[in-house]
Amino acid sequence: MSANLKYLSLGILVFQTTSLVLTMRYSRTLKEEGPRYLSSTAVVVAELWKIMACILLVYKDSKCSLRALNRILHDEILNKPMETLKLAIPSGIYTLQNNLLYVALSNLDAATYQVTYQLKILTTALFSVSMLSKKLGVYQWLSLVILMTGVAFVQWPSDSQELNSKELSAGSQFVGLMAVLTACFSSGFAGVYFEKILKETKQSVWIRNIQLGFFGSIFGLMGVYVYDGELVSKNGFFQGYNWLTWIVVVLQALGGLVIAAVIKYADNILKGFATSLSIILSTLISYFWLQDFVPTSVFFLGAILVITATFLYGYDPKPAGNPTKA
Repeated sequence: MSANLKYLSLGILVFQTTSLVLTMRYSRTLKEEGPRYLSSTAVVVAELWKIMACILLVYKDSKCSLRALNRILHDEILNKPMETLKLAIPSGIYTLQNNLLYVALSNLDAATYQVTYQLKILTTALFSVSMLSKKLGVYQWLSLVILMTGVAFVQWPSDSQELNSKELSAGSQFVGLMAVLTACFSSGFAGVYFEKILKETKQSVWIRNIQLGFFGSIFGLMGVYVYDGELVSKNGFFQGYNWLTWIVVVLQALGGLVIAAVIKYADNILKGFATSLSIILSTLISYFWLQDFVPTSVFFLGAILVITATFLYGYDPKPAGNPTKA
């Protein structure tokens, strides 16, 4: 049974990470009549979906009792305002990160984005050392060096990339790269900060995600008003939405919750497999289906280094046992 759960976890992780990136990229480059959907509004809708999903999960954990659900929400959120306010900082950063991912995938192909975004392993490790006093082993430090080298190779300019950048006049590779790098730093800090909060309190991860979603929707609405207020007043909040937009929104909203639900069945090696398969699938689909990416030998070398670093970072060498004396 546990083996089946592990393979199911692997499938879900690969599906979530790959499908979100590819559908988001496709939705941002698809040419249709009328205005394109606003990424700022999509972030807000995703947060609202996440809140509803978490409330349903809390309802399920409370044995499907509305009275118990109301009591839990009242006791854990309304009666603990200071605990709830702690989530404002990571929530604001996550909201920024989610908006940056739309910017990145509007300007980078899915394969390059997937590989470059693995730099979040580096930023998470550095913030873990500084904020949680976590100690990294030799293999982990080595993996971070390999990771940086691999991403540098992936971003190395080539003739095919120059041709692609000329063809895709609406996209700027530099803007996409800056968006990914900023998202990596925000992901690392917010993730470690959230981990620290979870370790300090006994509240469930679903309650914490409701609090994150609450602040995230507020920060997201502020972003809509500041950056896209004029467009919203002109064409409406849901301008440009279609079936593909709703798929992206649902995947973004439920993705993190799905990972949180299955992560207890997935060890570091399995997560490494999921990341590797996701990178490979994104590369193949970008080349054959989206046709916005032509892989080079330098890209393949960088991708192999990044995949190797992902496995190496999760490698946990077991200490050799002392031989028994006769």
